[in-house]
Amino acid sequence: MTLLIQFDRGEGLALGLLDGDEVRPLDVEGGLYALAQRAVADGKPLADLVRGGAGKTSLSYSQLEADRGLLPPILHPDPARLIASGTGLTHMGSASGRDAMHKQAAQGETDSARMFRLGLEDGWPAAGEVGAAPEWFYKGDGQSLVAPGGALNLPDYAADGGEEPEIAVIYLIDDQGTPRRIGSALANEYSDHVIEKGNYLWLAHSKLRQFSIGPAIRLGDLPQEVDGRCAIHRDGAVAWEKPFESGEARMCHSLENIEYHHFKYPAFRRPGDVHVHFLGTATLSFADGFRTQPGDRFEISADEYGPALRNTLTASASGYRPGAVRSL
Repeated sequence: MTLLIQFDRGEGLALGLLDGDEVRPLDVEGGLYALAQRAVADGKPLADLVRGGAGKTSLSYSQLEADRGLLPPILHPDPARLIASGTGLTHMGSASGRDAMHKQAAQGETDSARMFRLGLEDGWPAAGEVGAAPEWFYKGDGQSLVAPGGALNLPDYAADGGEEPEIAVIYLIDDQGTPRRIGSALANEYSDHVIEKGNYLWLAHSKLRQFSIGPAIRLGDLPQEVDGRCAIHRDGAVAWEKPFESGEARMCHSLENIEYHHFKYPAFRRPGDVHVHFLGTATLSFADGFRTQPGDRFEISADEYGPALRNTLTASASGYRPGAVRSL
C-alpha cells in the first residue's frame, strides 16, 4: 500500500511518501500532478517513481497536521481544471435512506429505488460491455476543494451542511485524452440534504458545495472492501458516529462501468485535466435525524487510507444578493 500526501511548511507545495507517522519528502517540483505527468511521459508506473524519488530525511505527519500544513493530495495549477463529480445509489445500503428521503404518496417504485434496481440488475456488465448508467452529479471544481483540517463553509443560502463519507477516485487525462487512474482517497462529499429532501429536482443544487479529500491518496487499484468510520464531534465529545462500508465488492456498479459512463463524454477527456469522482455512500447522519451545526468537526477514517480526514463546519455570509447581475 503506497500512500502519498501533499503539504506546505512555508516553502510551497511538497509531496511526501507516508508510512505511519513518518513522511519522506520526494524530490519533485509541482507535486503529485507533475509526478503523474512524468509517469505518463516516461511510461513508468507511478509507484516506481515514488519509490525512486523518496529521500532519506523524514518529517512527522502528526506535526504537519498540528501545524495545519496539510494540503489536498492532488491539486491542479489551474483550479478550474480540477473537475469534481460523483455517482450516487452505488452502494448496497444506499437505497433505503435515499428512497425514504424521496418517498412520495404515489404508489409504486420511486425514482431512487428504480435507479438502485437498475444497478443491481445491470451495474456489473462483462468486461468491455456497457451496463446501466448510474446516477451522476456535478460537484464543482478545484475552487471548492478544502484541505484536510480546513473548514467546510455553510453559506447563508444553505438549509443544511451534512457530511457524506465516501471514497473518491482521482484521475489525470493524458495527452492522448486517455483517463489515467492515479489512486483513491477518503472524501467528505459535503452536501445539503434538507434541500435535496425538499424536492429531488434540487439534487443538483444540494451538491454545489465545498468538499474535502485525503489526507492521503492511495496509489493503484480501488480496494475491494473498505471498512470505515464517520464521526461528528461537538463540544469536545462524539455527538454522532457510525461505520461506513465502501470498496468495489460493496457496490452495485463496477468501477469500470462507473468510469465508462463518466468518461464517455468528450468534455471529460480533455488532456491535462484532473478528475475527482466520488463513489457514493450508504451512511449519513441526516438519515438518522441528526442535524449538524457550525463548530461541528467531521472525522472520516479507514485503515486502508491511513490518517483520518478531519474538517470543521463553519458558517459565513455568501456576500451575494438578488439583483447583483448588471447589464453591459
